[in-house]
Order: sequence, then structure tokens, then C-alpha cells
Amino acid sequence: MKKSSRRSFLTAATLVGTGAVANVIAAAPKKQLVHHVFFWLKNPGSVADRDKLVEGVKTLSKIETIRKLHVGVLASTEKRDVVDTSWDVSELMFFDDTAGQKVYQDHPIHQEFIKNYSHLWSKVVVYDAMEA
Repeated sequence: MKKSSRRSFLTAATLVGTGAVANVIAAAPKKQLVHHVFFWLKNPGSVADRDKLVEGVKTLSKIETIRKLHVGVLASTEKRDVVDTSWDVSELMFFDDTAGQKVYQDHPIHQEFIKNYSHLWSKVVVYDAMEA
């Protein structure tokens, strides 16, 4: 049996510990960027326009940096002072980081979406947030 020295033991323990820390850091979840957009239709109450815009927003899911896309319409929940019910369609997107969101902004699919569907909306409001 080979005799080990204190030095070789400490070196091995340090290497194992460093590897464990690196694995924990690598496994730590990234803080995502959330991109939430609200659209107001030019023809409020038009189900055809709303459905057409929803169809257009769903085409954005083909952009490779979008990790998750949720397309929404106004829910018929309890009316309260803190709930804004003035919008018609929303998109909620998750990105790994700001670089991914920038790819989305410049992407030809996004540019095509704006070109083909912007005639449907009168107002757009965007909220971008990083996970805390």
C-alpha cells in the first residue's frame, strides 16, 4: 500500500473541491430576461384583428433565442382598480440574456412581423425585466 503525504492529500482535496465549486457554478440557473409586450388594436373589439395579431405573434416562436413564448388575450377575471384591461393582445418572452433579446429585436422574423402586422395595432407598450 502506497503511503500518502499530507501535501498530496491537500492537493487532491483542493482539486476535488474546486471541481465541485465549478460544477455548482455551472449548474446555477441563469437569470433570464423577460420581454412583455402589450398591444392595443386599432379596431378594439375586433375578434378578427385580435386573432390575426395572435397568429402573427406566434410566428415569433421560430426565433432561436426565445426560450419560452406565451401569447395572451385579455382574461375575464374580476375587475379591480389595479388591473389594466385596456389592452387586447400580449406576448411574454423569456431570453437567456440581453444578447438573446437583441438577436430577437434584429431578427428577420421579428422585422417581418412588424411589417406584416403593425397595421393592426394603435399602441404598443413594452416592459423588459431581468430576473432578480
